[in-house]
Amino acid sequence: MDRLDDAELQQHFDERIVHDQRIEPRDWMPEGYRKTLVRQIAQHAHSEIIGMQPEGNWLTRAPSLRRKAILIAKVQDEAGHGLYLYSAAETLGVDRSELTEKLIERRQKYSSIFNYPTLTFADIGVIGWLVDGAAICNQVPLCRSSFGPYARAMVRICKEESFHQRQGYELLMTMMRGTAEQREMVQDATNRWWWPSLMMFGPPDGDSPNTQQSMAWRIKRHTNDELRQKFVDMTVPQAEALGVTLPDPALRWNDERGHYDFGEPDWSEFKRVIAGNGPCNEERLARRRAAHEEGQWVRDAAAAHAAKQALREEVAR
Repeated sequence: MDRLDDAELQQHFDERIVHDQRIEPRDWMPEGYRKTLVRQIAQHAHSEIIGMQPEGNWLTRAPSLRRKAILIAKVQDEAGHGLYLYSAAETLGVDRSELTEKLIERRQKYSSIFNYPTLTFADIGVIGWLVDGAAICNQVPLCRSSFGPYARAMVRICKEESFHQRQGYELLMTMMRGTAEQREMVQDATNRWWWPSLMMFGPPDGDSPNTQQSMAWRIKRHTNDELRQKFVDMTVPQAEALGVTLPDPALRWNDERGHYDFGEPDWSEFKRVIAGNGPCNEERLARRRAAHEEGQWVRDAAAAHAAKQALREEVAR
């Protein structure tokens, strides 16, 4: 069979995208498509791994054995999500150690939300409710992403994120039935995390340089602004049921649009945080760098074991 030239390969790729067929690692793909996926999946994986830190700070201070067990399970889930995603990225020809190096050398990013501190245990509930709630809005459409390994990884991740969102909301409901001080903690945490949660969807569509191409390639299915609106519409009734006020004076139902109107996040703050000047950027990266360096002996031991196994198999042949 004659080999296809680049134009024919591109046409075949485009037809598969148009017909919603999955692209698999061995399929031909444009270099831009591959680079976009590596950037997006790596950023997603880094976010899952860095995201263990704000909640990990409370593992020894959770107020009961039940809350401690729930939090440990959640942090372990996030580690698993990171590993699924690094595996998906590796199918594109990159190595996870290379991606980790890029993260700790600030050449790749992670979600801006994880650069904010967790000041009280109510923050743990609000992270589950708002941060994981925003993640669900972002990630459920990715189950239909055009790249097969990414889409399949997202199926399990989304199921676990749904559990995380519900456990966070249940924690907040429990606190709201508690003392006045506990209710104040929930309101304070909601005030601090609301706007950073809206920023999780990325800049406005007009300022997002990658959205249009990612939509054309069907890596993304919705724009940043569409997902942000969906999150607000989903969350406002939950806040009302919880009994907290969302810190946005512009928030109100719009009968004509059939959606909630809401105010504009402080995009200058968003730019400062993703540029490395958020409240906890330095702390998060320093801890990740230390964990990577202190884990070198584990990687060395695994490599030595693999070499020994390979030698045994070679001798046995």
